[in-house]
Amino acid sequence: MSESISPTALRLSGLMKRYGDLTAVDGLSLEIRRGEIFGCLGPNGAGKTTTIKMMSGLIRPDGGSVEINGRPVQASSFKGLRTVGLSPQSIVIWETLTCLEQLVFSGRAYGLDRESARKRSLELLDAFGLSDKKDKLGKTLSGGMQRRLNIALALVHEPDLLFLDEPQAGLDPQSRILVRDYIKSLRGKVTVVLTTHDMEEAEKLSDRVCILDHGRLLVLDTVAAIKDRLGEGDLIEVETREDVRTELLPHLPFRIGEGEARTTDHVLTLISAAAGGVLPGLLQTIRSRGLHLENLRIRPKTLEDVFIKLTGRGLRE
Repeated sequence: MSESISPTALRLSGLMKRYGDLTAVDGLSLEIRRGEIFGCLGPNGAGKTTTIKMMSGLIRPDGGSVEINGRPVQASSFKGLRTVGLSPQSIVIWETLTCLEQLVFSGRAYGLDRESARKRSLELLDAFGLSDKKDKLGKTLSGGMQRRLNIALALVHEPDLLFLDEPQAGLDPQSRILVRDYIKSLRGKVTVVLTTHDMEEAEKLSDRVCILDHGRLLVLDTVAAIKDRLGEGDLIEVETREDVRTELLPHLPFRIGEGEARTTDHVLTLISAAAGGVLPGLLQTIRSRGLHLENLRIRPKTLEDVFIKLTGRGLRE
């Protein structure tokens, strides 16, 4: 009888990592499903990179465990890591090898024969828009090209589990679309775990996301389910000076503190299931009191709005 394949590709249980007095990851537990694109989100310093290093076996946790396909991972001693690919946040390439040479070398190191390694390398160079750079040394590439090569190196051996730490960092808009489309093409075939502080990018890519802050898990679910935590409807954003906001608050259609309105920086945000119906009354209040607005807009909810609700601050604060 053949061994059944678990639907769980990766399991974290009570994961801990400390650096002196700093707790970088604090009791993190979650499961990642086989074949999904999983986004690990949070601001800089949330513990994302440390988590991905423990997931991929680069560093040992101080507590808890990581399991890949039901088997515990121990840094530098788990044969299953040969089926894992990692593209780190810091670009790691060979500056004095050509793009093709380093992809072939990496493929050979993972056990591919020379012909297979060359074929796979050429496929990836084409997929990441680097075919015309195949004979160029790594050090001659732009930062964005080096990022794309960095991702290709993580894919050359066709891993079952792929870790991408800030894969869109340093990319121009065209390259971002190229990389995004390639990651999407892996859905259902490769389990992808990506970290980012770009919530908009995560929404476009991820089947499910977790949001971390100070090394702790705030929420884990589908993007739609997480945004539903804000309630129904769109957001009305009113951009004003602080003194105008103070005068406007008592006359809002909602009361601050009930989860239907909030203030951050110089923006007042209202959450309404019928934004179009609320807007005329809001504008009438503003006009009747002679208040000055910098800007006013209606927009859909985002993951960053959820983060603000959970933490009281924006991602980049």
